[in-house]
Amino acid sequence: MLPDQCELSLLFALPDDIFSVITRSLSPRDVCSLGLSCRDLNCVVASDKVWFVQCDKMGILPSSSLFEWRKGVSSYKALCRFLKNIYPLIGIWVHQNPELGNVVYVMPGFCSVVGCRIIPQEVGHLGLEDGPILWTPVFEILCDHEGTPAFFLHGKERGVDYIYPGLLKPIDRHCNVLLLEVEPRHQRNGGQLAHSNSFAHEVVDKDVSWRLSRSGTRISKSQRVAGQRDTGMSFSRLGFGDRRRLLDFVTTQVRKIVPETANVLLFPRLCIDDVADLQRDVGVLYERRLLLLQMYKRGGGSHDLNSSSEMPLNPTELGSSEVCRSLDCCPPTSRAGDGDGDHSHCARGKTFSGFLKNGLKQILGKSSSSKNASQESQKKSASTSESSKYVPLHEFLRSGDTVGLALRSTTMKLSSYRAWPNMHDSRFALYKLPVRPPKAGHEYAGLWGGTFGWPPGRPAEDKPGKALFLLLISYEEPEAGQQLLIATKILEGTSYVLHPNGSAMFIVNIAQPSTETFPLATDEDVKQCFGGEGIANGYGFRYPGSKPGSLFVIENGLLVFVWKESRAVLTLQRLNLANLLRKGERVSCLSPISNFAYLTKTYSNVYSGFSNSSNAPSSPR
Repeated sequence: MLPDQCELSLLFALPDDIFSVITRSLSPRDVCSLGLSCRDLNCVVASDKVWFVQCDKMGILPSSSLFEWRKGVSSYKALCRFLKNIYPLIGIWVHQNPELGNVVYVMPGFCSVVGCRIIPQEVGHLGLEDGPILWTPVFEILCDHEGTPAFFLHGKERGVDYIYPGLLKPIDRHCNVLLLEVEPRHQRNGGQLAHSNSFAHEVVDKDVSWRLSRSGTRISKSQRVAGQRDTGMSFSRLGFGDRRRLLDFVTTQVRKIVPETANVLLFPRLCIDDVADLQRDVGVLYERRLLLLQMYKRGGGSHDLNSSSEMPLNPTELGSSEVCRSLDCCPPTSRAGDGDGDHSHCARGKTFSGFLKNGLKQILGKSSSSKNASQESQKKSASTSESSKYVPLHEFLRSGDTVGLALRSTTMKLSSYRAWPNMHDSRFALYKLPVRPPKAGHEYAGLWGGTFGWPPGRPAEDKPGKALFLLLISYEEPEAGQQLLIATKILEGTSYVLHPNGSAMFIVNIAQPSTETFPLATDEDVKQCFGGEGIANGYGFRYPGSKPGSLFVIENGLLVFVWKESRAVLTLQRLNLANLLRKGERVSCLSPISNFAYLTKTYSNVYSGFSNSSNAPSSPR
């Protein structure tokens, strides 16, 4: 045997456990490339142990959850494909409206990820850790047997809970914006969309329309050119009114009532001590997932459109021509009487009197027409440029055979101010917050939550709760000798908003510690103190002011900011949103579009119907 062949045979003879340790340093794409190098290596890297390690090192799920998720998929490779696809979505997403806070946390469910909105609320007598936090579902993405994602939007209409199936577009690895859109599509393979299982194109191969037709043969050059043109027909090029109208119409057509058995749990509960109860939750979630996937692939109801003559569509799609007729957005047709008018005009011009009249009109009107020619051309060019800013709705619908709901992720160049992104007012979008993990020198980075008042603890049962504040702590170094700790407000549980969403509740310079003593009674030691400024009333709502204050770091891990003049106290603790949501309480959601992105400027709590009277103090003065 040759030396090279001997070395390869020794490599192939390695146990799966050893080979999984070797491939741990490789990415999933590298493992796939390794399997393509030869047939024997492909057999080795196909081992479940190799792909379990790839799933585990992503850090999305603990090992115990990976074992449970594996029961719902064909292999760990399929599970790894799904986890790699949805990994960029995990985290905190926000929107400017409503000003009280619009916080959506995307977290693992069961063979799924779930987008949960944190409701602006109060902390009751059970406290933040033991009391149920209120939340509502926004969307979820299920993993099917082969690791392909299935997208569902959540909403409620006329007291009925619905799900709205759609397509998850390929996820950008560094995405910072999630867009809810309507997408034109082409029918193929009997009305079903083709999916790709590769790691390069996780969900939909953009070039598949070039290669495949409905019968599986190659399509013509003219069809390929048309496919290229259609891919440039972006939903964002529609006017805001057309986008809103189209989203509302499509959601009402693809919606499906959530069965009672599928409307109980979205992820395993955290407050379960008994293993049997936990397994019971997993069983319920397993059956729920199968039911929703069946509704996604086969349809759980019928569309309202009368399209009996056409072939059955994908349950997530609608025929473009029917949508165009239903929305009354067909292109304007030429008037039938125009040709007759021109013909009679020519007949009159042939007579002698008509000839003289037309000649005199041309001579007299020549000077005036030359003066107005430039003005008319300017008006025409202005109207043309204004109309070309947006795509007509009928042209957008004509670019595909069908249309359907879609969730698209993208990376945009967004300006920001103190970790808060500047957002578009007219896009149905959510924006990702850059949450940095704690590290040396940035020990307090991350998400914190708390209430006004001291001492920290639980209010009495006969007293109203305290408004919950969620703050994102980040760091900036604007100049030498300064390291600013900035606490940005992303949610407040007051009945009426005090300060704009994204305001800095306090800013301190941690490069210059203070020797100030803690002004309140406590049994805990104070580790550090930093001087800075806290938010206060300013020039109207949009431009808050600031007043001096100090941040104290308590030994038990609390952060306490005290305004010097008013003695107002804001007490914060580090939060684990996933754990809080798993033991939280689900409440009703809004209609589907508003549930995803509430674009109306408002200063009160629109997400909950419960009473939310708050005794939170006014801004420190």
